Amino acid sequence: MRILIAEDDLTSRILLAAVLNKNGHDVVEAVNGAEAWCILQQPDTPKLVILDWMMPVMDGLEVVRRVRALEVDSPPYIIMLTTRDEKADIIAGLDAGADDYLTKPFHPGELRSRIEVGRRLIEMQTELLKARNALAHEASHDLLTGILNRRAIQTALSRELSREHRQHGGLAVGICDIDHFKKINDTHGHMVGDEVLCGFVRLIHSCLRDYDHFGRFGGEEFLVIASGVNTDVKNLFERLKKIVAESPIPTRAGNLFITISIGVRIVQENDTMDKLLSAADTALYQAKGSGRNCVCFDDNTCA
Repeated sequence: MRILIAEDDLTSRILLAAVLNKNGHDVVEAVNGAEAWCILQQPDTPKLVILDWMMPVMDGLEVVRRVRALEVDSPPYIIMLTTRDEKADIIAGLDAGADDYLTKPFHPGELRSRIEVGRRLIEMQTELLKARNALAHEASHDLLTGILNRRAIQTALSRELSREHRQHGGLAVGICDIDHFKKINDTHGHMVGDEVLCGFVRLIHSCLRDYDHFGRFGGEEFLVIASGVNTDVKNLFERLKKIVAESPIPTRAGNLFITISIGVRIVQENDTMDKLLSAADTALYQAKGSGRNCVCFDDNTCA
């Protein structure tokens, strides 16, 4: 485990590093509180910190306060190292945000034990964070395809619509529907249908830009949110239609070809989310009625 030592006394710092290195830890050293604070703001900062209370430039208590003011998912475990053994001083350190304390001169065995307590708590915190992130991902992503689910893609659309009304950079919304998808399920079974959905998602992802949004709207309907498309919006959606039509999707029933119909609405000044989704849905029905494998815009133009 990587451990940061912040200690201005050279002898104490060397002794601390020797004990920690002997126990297999990777030690990062700081000679004062200001240097420790700089290290603790870095992305790969050590997860366990041993801070001397009395240091030049910035004392350990101030470092603790600044660290605890940071909004991070995984804050470091902090042990205060001090010659102060008055209860009021110890309480002040813990109230400032320290997790534990150790008085100088320290006993190597006690140091090892307190480090072990910190390590266990850090591991528990890491596992809880992983579990939380996994639950958050499940709550916002479609279980089959891995892309945003209906609720999450609508949230993204609301956010992009607000930005568009402020910045006017160009925003378009396309509802994509796989043509004759029921026939695929009826002919080959739902497992093949699932493979087609996942293959379709991979194809669309290969054409979208990093800042576009893509989500499953329901069944075989998907929503594409494209920003910054004042001039090339038609090319974008026609490219999506073309790549899907020309690319075989591997399934257990062999390679299958599909087509999609897309209804597109370019956001207007007074659009609400309901209004633009309704307009895109109307354009999708027009695309279906025009023979499918087609992109239709809400201004009644199709390609």
